[in-house]
Amino acid sequence: MEKKTKILAVGDIHGDTGLVKRLAEKAVKENVDLVILAGDLTFAEQSIKNIIGPFIKAKKQVLIIPGNHESVATTDFLAEMYDNTTNIHGYAFSKNNLGIFGAGGAEIGPHMTSESEIFKLLKRGHEKVKGQEKQIMVTHMHPRGSKSEFSGFPGSLSIKKAIKEFQPDILIHAHIHEAGGVEEKMGKTRVINVTRKEKIFEI
Repeated sequence: MEKKTKILAVGDIHGDTGLVKRLAEKAVKENVDLVILAGDLTFAEQSIKNIIGPFIKAKKQVLIIPGNHESVATTDFLAEMYDNTTNIHGYAFSKNNLGIFGAGGAEIGPHMTSESEIFKLLKRGHEKVKGQEKQIMVTHMHPRGSKSEFSGFPGSLSIKKAIKEFQPDILIHAHIHEAGGVEEKMGKTRVINVTRKEKIFEI
Protein backbone atom coordinates (compact mmCIF):
# COMPACT_ATOMS: atom_id res chain seq x y z
CA MET A 1 0.00 0.00 0.00
CA GLU A 2 1.59 3.29 -1.12
CA LYS A 3 1.80 5.95 1.57
CA LYS A 4 -0.46 8.91 0.94
CA THR A 5 0.88 12.45 1.23
CA LYS A 6 -1.17 14.98 3.18
CA ILE A 7 -0.94 18.52 1.83
CA LEU A 8 -2.02 21.99 2.96
CA ALA A 9 -2.22 24.35 -0.03
CA VAL A 10 -2.92 28.10 0.03
CA GLY A 11 -2.16 31.17 -2.09
CA ASP A 12 -2.24 34.97 -2.00
CA ILE A 13 -0.93 35.32 1.55
CA HIS A 14 0.21 38.88 0.65
CA GLY A 15 2.39 39.19 3.75
CA ASP A 16 -0.48 38.36 6.15
CA THR A 17 1.53 37.00 9.09
CA GLY A 18 -1.63 36.35 11.12
CA LEU A 19 -2.90 34.04 8.40
CA VAL A 20 0.49 32.28 8.22
CA LYS A 21 0.56 31.73 12.00
CA ARG A 22 -2.95 30.21 11.92
CA LEU A 23 -2.06 27.98 8.95
CA ALA A 24 1.19 26.80 10.55
CA GLU A 25 -0.79 25.78 13.65
CA LYS A 26 -3.33 24.01 11.45
CA ALA A 27 -0.54 22.20 9.56
CA VAL A 28 0.68 20.80 12.88
CA LYS A 29 -2.78 19.88 14.15
CA GLU A 30 -3.72 18.16 10.88
CA ASN A 31 -0.26 16.51 10.68
CA VAL A 32 0.33 17.50 7.05
CA ASP A 33 3.46 16.33 5.21
CA LEU A 34 3.77 19.27 2.83
CA VAL A 35 2.75 22.94 2.59
CA ILE A 36 2.26 24.47 -0.89
CA LEU A 37 2.17 28.27 -1.27
CA ALA A 38 0.78 29.13 -4.70
CA GLY A 39 2.25 32.60 -5.24
CA ASP A 40 1.66 36.18 -4.09
CA LEU A 41 3.45 35.49 -0.83
CA THR A 42 4.07 39.22 -0.48
CA PHE A 43 2.24 42.43 -1.28
CA ALA A 44 4.46 44.02 -3.95
CA GLU A 45 7.48 42.63 -2.06
CA GLN A 46 6.91 44.95 0.90
CA SER A 47 7.66 42.35 3.54
CA ILE A 48 8.96 38.81 3.42
CA LYS A 49 9.17 38.47 7.21
CA ASN A 50 7.41 35.57 8.91
CA ILE A 51 5.89 34.17 5.72
CA ILE A 52 7.86 30.91 5.59
CA GLY A 53 9.42 30.80 9.08
CA PRO A 54 6.34 29.64 11.02
CA PHE A 55 5.94 26.60 8.73
CA ILE A 56 9.62 25.68 9.10
CA LYS A 57 9.40 26.08 12.87
CA ALA A 58 6.47 23.66 12.68
CA LYS A 59 8.87 21.24 10.90
CA LYS A 60 6.97 21.25 7.61
CA GLN A 61 8.37 20.90 4.09
CA VAL A 62 7.35 24.00 2.06
CA LEU A 63 7.01 24.35 -1.72
CA ILE A 64 6.65 27.85 -3.17
CA ILE A 65 6.18 29.62 -6.50
CA PRO A 66 6.20 33.36 -7.25
CA GLY A 67 2.94 35.16 -7.97
CA ASN A 68 2.69 38.48 -9.78
CA HIS A 69 3.59 40.36 -6.58
CA GLU A 70 7.13 39.06 -6.15
CA SER A 71 10.04 38.30 -8.43
CA VAL A 72 11.57 34.88 -9.06
CA ALA A 73 14.69 36.27 -7.30
CA THR A 74 12.71 36.97 -4.10
CA THR A 75 11.16 33.49 -4.24
CA ASP A 76 14.62 31.96 -4.74
CA PHE A 77 15.91 34.02 -1.82
CA LEU A 78 13.17 32.66 0.46
CA ALA A 79 13.92 29.10 -0.66
CA GLU A 80 17.63 29.61 0.10
CA MET A 81 16.99 31.34 3.40
CA TYR A 82 14.90 28.55 4.89
CA ASP A 83 15.66 24.86 5.19
CA ASN A 84 13.10 22.44 3.73
CA THR A 85 11.84 25.11 1.31
CA THR A 86 11.86 24.58 -2.46
CA ASN A 87 10.94 27.02 -5.22
CA ILE A 88 9.25 24.80 -7.86
CA HIS A 89 8.94 27.59 -10.47
CA GLY A 90 10.13 25.65 -13.52
CA TYR A 91 11.28 22.86 -11.23
CA ALA A 92 9.82 19.91 -9.36
CA PHE A 93 9.73 18.09 -6.04
CA SER A 94 9.19 14.39 -5.46
CA LYS A 95 8.02 12.53 -2.36
CA ASN A 96 6.97 8.88 -2.15
CA ASN A 97 5.10 8.22 -5.43
CA LEU A 98 4.17 11.89 -5.91
CA GLY A 99 5.70 14.47 -8.24
CA ILE A 100 4.87 18.18 -7.87
CA PHE A 101 5.85 20.73 -10.51
CA GLY A 102 4.93 24.36 -11.04
CA ALA A 103 5.20 27.78 -12.62
CA GLY A 104 4.28 31.05 -11.00
CA GLY A 105 3.62 34.53 -12.31
CA ALA A 106 0.75 35.99 -14.28
CA GLU A 107 0.29 38.31 -17.23
CA ILE A 108 -0.56 41.26 -15.01
CA GLY A 109 0.95 42.93 -11.96
CA PRO A 110 4.38 44.20 -10.98
CA HIS A 111 6.08 40.91 -11.91
CA MET A 112 4.71 39.60 -15.19
CA THR A 113 5.31 36.23 -16.82
CA SER A 114 4.33 35.67 -20.45
CA GLU A 115 2.10 32.82 -21.61
CA SER A 116 4.91 31.18 -23.56
CA GLU A 117 7.20 31.36 -20.53
CA ILE A 118 4.57 29.77 -18.23
CA PHE A 119 4.17 26.79 -20.56
CA LYS A 120 7.94 26.40 -20.99
CA LEU A 121 8.43 26.36 -17.20
CA LEU A 122 5.61 23.84 -16.66
CA LYS A 123 7.03 21.58 -19.36
CA ARG A 124 10.49 21.75 -17.80
CA GLY A 125 9.12 20.90 -14.34
CA HIS A 126 6.95 18.09 -15.69
CA GLU A 127 9.96 16.46 -17.37
CA LYS A 128 11.40 15.82 -13.91
CA VAL A 129 8.31 14.04 -12.52
CA LYS A 130 6.70 12.36 -15.52
CA GLY A 131 7.65 8.92 -14.18
CA GLN A 132 5.77 9.51 -10.92
CA GLU A 133 2.49 7.71 -10.35
CA LYS A 134 0.70 10.80 -9.00
CA GLN A 135 1.26 14.39 -10.09
CA ILE A 136 0.28 17.83 -8.85
CA MET A 137 0.74 20.95 -10.95
CA VAL A 138 0.98 24.28 -9.11
CA THR A 139 0.39 27.63 -10.83
CA HIS A 140 -0.42 31.10 -9.61
CA MET A 141 -2.89 31.87 -12.39
CA HIS A 142 -6.12 30.06 -13.19
CA PRO A 143 -6.56 28.15 -16.47
CA ARG A 144 -8.57 29.55 -19.38
CA GLY A 145 -12.15 28.27 -19.29
CA SER A 146 -12.15 27.68 -15.51
CA LYS A 147 -14.88 28.77 -13.09
CA SER A 148 -12.54 31.40 -11.60
CA GLU A 149 -13.10 33.45 -14.77
CA PHE A 150 -16.40 34.70 -13.32
CA SER A 151 -14.20 37.44 -11.87
CA GLY A 152 -13.89 38.92 -15.36
CA PHE A 153 -10.19 38.01 -15.62
CA PRO A 154 -9.52 35.50 -18.40
CA GLY A 155 -7.40 32.54 -17.37
CA SER A 156 -4.18 31.31 -18.91
CA LEU A 157 -4.23 29.42 -22.20
CA SER A 158 -0.81 27.94 -21.35
CA ILE A 159 -2.11 26.42 -18.14
CA LYS A 160 -5.12 25.01 -19.99
CA LYS A 161 -2.74 23.52 -22.57
CA ALA A 162 -0.54 22.06 -19.80
CA ILE A 163 -3.58 20.38 -18.17
CA LYS A 164 -4.45 18.78 -21.50
CA GLU A 165 -0.90 17.71 -22.28
CA PHE A 166 0.37 16.57 -18.86
CA GLN A 167 -2.96 15.50 -17.27
CA PRO A 168 -1.90 16.07 -13.65
CA ASP A 169 -4.18 14.54 -10.99
CA ILE A 170 -4.57 17.95 -9.35
CA LEU A 171 -3.96 21.59 -10.30
CA ILE A 172 -3.51 23.99 -7.40
CA HIS A 173 -3.86 27.68 -8.33
CA ALA A 174 -4.64 31.02 -6.70
CA HIS A 175 -4.73 34.62 -8.04
CA ILE A 176 -8.50 35.28 -8.20
CA HIS A 177 -9.34 36.13 -4.59
CA GLU A 178 -13.12 36.09 -4.90
CA ALA A 179 -13.02 32.56 -6.29
CA GLY A 180 -11.17 31.06 -3.29
CA GLY A 181 -12.45 27.56 -2.57
CA VAL A 182 -13.82 26.94 -6.07
CA GLU A 183 -13.22 23.37 -7.27
CA GLU A 184 -13.92 21.78 -10.64
CA LYS A 185 -12.79 19.05 -13.01
CA MET A 186 -11.01 19.92 -16.26
CA GLY A 187 -10.50 16.68 -18.18
CA LYS A 188 -9.05 14.23 -15.66
CA THR A 189 -7.61 17.01 -13.51
CA ARG A 190 -9.13 18.23 -10.25
CA VAL A 191 -8.67 22.02 -10.23
CA ILE A 192 -8.63 23.77 -6.84
CA ASN A 193 -8.46 27.54 -6.28
CA VAL A 194 -6.70 27.99 -2.92
CA THR A 195 -6.47 31.77 -2.80
CA ARG A 196 -6.52 32.75 0.91
CA LYS A 197 -8.76 29.73 1.54
CA GLU A 198 -6.55 26.80 2.42
CA LYS A 199 -7.30 23.28 1.24
CA ILE A 200 -6.09 20.16 3.02
CA PHE A 201 -6.15 16.96 1.00
CA GLU A 202 -4.41 13.62 0.63
CA ILE A 203 -3.04 12.10 -2.54
